[in-house]
Amino acid sequence: MTVQPNMNLDAQLCYALYAASRAMTSCYRPLLEAIGLTYPQYLVMLVLWEDGDVSVGHLGQRLALESGTLSPLLKRLESAGLITRRRRQDDERSVQVELTPDGRALRDQAVTVPTKVIEATGTPLPELLALRDALQTLTARLRAETELPSGEAADVPGVVR
Repeated sequence: MTVQPNMNLDAQLCYALYAASRAMTSCYRPLLEAIGLTYPQYLVMLVLWEDGDVSVGHLGQRLALESGTLSPLLKRLESAGLITRRRRQDDERSVQVELTPDGRALRDQAVTVPTKVIEATGTPLPELLALRDALQTLTARLRAETELPSGEAADVPGVVR
């Protein structure tokens, strides 16, 4: 017996993840607007608050973003006075990103954001943590499946690039 794939939109895992991601980002939007950040800028700031001063390459790795995507984000954060960027003296190819005093202080305003988002989900914290862990595992498996050792994407049947 051959199982026929269900081609209905609502049956697709990709669509459920896409819709959930958009809904989550929409939940964050007003909370972050109140502190002057966009969602991608918030992610950058989270890494800086957690890891301290880092290279652009480190930010790209942590956020799974290319430098071409990161550069405009960092430029806007720098214009807002939240970070500074400078070439490292020991390696001029590497750009160091540092929090300014205003960038460090913004953390105190942002600290309530995760709690408000958790409350907005209406889901018990243990369930949210289990969901987060399952999504992290799924992400790791998919990345391992679609990347070759050289960093090139593998040809995976059914995946359109």
